[in-house]
Amino acid sequence: MALAADSPAPAADTAAPLLEVEGVTLQYKTRQHLVTATYRVDFRVYRGDRFILLGPSGCGKSSLLKGVGGFLKPVEGSIRLNGRAIERPGPDRMMVFQEFDQLLPWKTVKQNVMFPMLASRRCSAREAAERAMAYIAKVGLEKFCDIYPHMLSGGMKQRVAIARAMAMEPAILLMDEPFASLDALTRRKMQDELLLLWEDIRFTMLFVTHSIEEAIIVGNRILVLSPHPGQVKAEINSDRSPDGAASLQRRIRRMLFAEEVEAAGASP
Repeated sequence: MALAADSPAPAADTAAPLLEVEGVTLQYKTRQHLVTATYRVDFRVYRGDRFILLGPSGCGKSSLLKGVGGFLKPVEGSIRLNGRAIERPGPDRMMVFQEFDQLLPWKTVKQNVMFPMLASRRCSAREAAERAMAYIAKVGLEKFCDIYPHMLSGGMKQRVAIARAMAMEPAILLMDEPFASLDALTRRKMQDELLLLWEDIRFTMLFVTHSIEEAIIVGNRILVLSPHPGQVKAEINSDRSPDGAASLQRRIRRMLFAEEVEAAGASP
């Protein structure tokens, strides 16, 4: 595995990694092909990390997230959470997607946030209601708790989805390009709000993006993946990088596009 010079130093709890991904190769079938999404990927996520999976389309970022979520089983390697192999989905890993239709349209904001807690029987109805309102307040939507999803903006729907996931108090929050469908201004606002929520709760996050700028803003550790099949090109501790944001962005861009530039330069 290729490592950047300044990687990796765990954030928060350094006693042991929360999530261990070791030598993971992931595959999935299409109608015509068996696709290798990742090849022998290694990384570790520590408690309190804002860990970013960054790379171009088709590098296996979402497949890795599905592997951690228990939806895609490795054909090689292992994925462990708290030292235990992940074999199936579980409430200790909650996922937030980029689609706005992930909320149940016939339930209010409060009912949507309560739903996973009740469905998993992790809380009584009273406890679920109290916890739901606490997390709805944390994302600034307490005035909208009785509103239905069709009455909310895209950014508000994503806040509800984040509150719903966080209310389960998972060991790790999985986020698959959650702000990709938002306009630029709303996306930037949501990134800031996510960081404020992290400052308040200090949860552990595994966040997928293809945006270098978003990776630097949101993450404290960034895993840079090569194009299909995804392999580790570098791991960067962005909190401790000596580069400023602009320099770090250029550095990552060179990592991601060096092969394309070299190929173009070799063309007649």
